[in-house]
Amino acid sequence: MAFNPPKKTARLAVEHGAKKANLPILTQSILGFLAGAFVAFGFLLDIRVTGNLPVEIWGSMGSFIGASVFPVGLIFVLLAGGELLTGNMMAVTTARFAGKIKTTYLIKNWTIVAITNFIGSIFVAYFFGHLLGLTETGPYLEATVAIAEAKIADPFMLAFLSGIGANWLVCLAVWLCYAADDVTGKILGIWFPIMAFVAIGFQHVVANM
Repeated sequence: MAFNPPKKTARLAVEHGAKKANLPILTQSILGFLAGAFVAFGFLLDIRVTGNLPVEIWGSMGSFIGASVFPVGLIFVLLAGGELLTGNMMAVTTARFAGKIKTTYLIKNWTIVAITNFIGSIFVAYFFGHLLGLTETGPYLEATVAIAEAKIADPFMLAFLSGIGANWLVCLAVWLCYAADDVTGKILGIWFPIMAFVAIGFQHVVANM
């Protein structure tokens, strides 16, 4: 069988969540940094591929193309190794509900991973987006600023609801990755939900970083 049925997937989520919560702090920090950087790479790829596509010609297809390449970030996280806050909100919480870890472990994991995701994101944004200039010129700068302005313009409640939509799909991508037995299946399981949340325009906390 190329995939795991839901009950086995749930057990795998519990196992992964418990393992994540019990990682040493240094390991959590390094993997959190990498996950933030990987998601930022996905954004850089999105901007570099779509930043100079004129909307009057491409319409919404430009957004779809960007959404199609953005999932490389979570593919890197789940296959190459990383600790992403939003995915951990599903896996580590599942382990807590199953009684495999204490609440303090969950809070510690979320805190460490949130901070290090931010540091990893800022690292890529500063060194590659800013210093290397990948988001500093012409249409790439305009696209980056437009995206950021649109995100921060949302009222709190709208941003909060949008975040629920984004993380629903991100956690589904992680779940489908656990459900698949082979690399191809894992990539496809990750790709569709992440493509969907980006194309829809949901707000995702680490992507926003």
